Amino acid sequence: MAKDRDNCLFCRIADHTVNSQLLYEDDLAAAFLDINPRAPQHVLIIPKKHIPSLAELKPEDAALMGHLVSIASRIAAEQGLAEKGYRLVCNCGENGGQEIPHLHFHLLGGRFLGPYTFPLESDNFNLADMEDE
Repeated sequence: MAKDRDNCLFCRIADHTVNSQLLYEDDLAAAFLDINPRAPQHVLIIPKKHIPSLAELKPEDAALMGHLVSIASRIAAEQGLAEKGYRLVCNCGENGGQEIPHLHFHLLGGRFLGPYTFPLESDNFNLADMEDE
């Protein structure tokens, strides 16, 4: 596990060996500004425990997941996002768009985000192909 922590950008941020703009930190989690924001306000919320993705959660991680969502709600309120709304996203795996192999939430807000859409046409995805299965 130590090797995973040494090679993981988010673990290194949690361990304070890589700088970030921390907005929140406690013994279990940290939240910081995304360096490549997709919205006017884009915060990443991570567990300090190295969990590669949602797919690798264990039953004992349930309370931690609730804690992360609670942090997102708190930051959204502090940043003035709660009144008009925000988006909380957790990508899982390569097909889900996860780029860093450490479980994390994206808290996005500060403008109208619109409906969550999927780039089906650009992926050459055809719903008719699915209906035959």
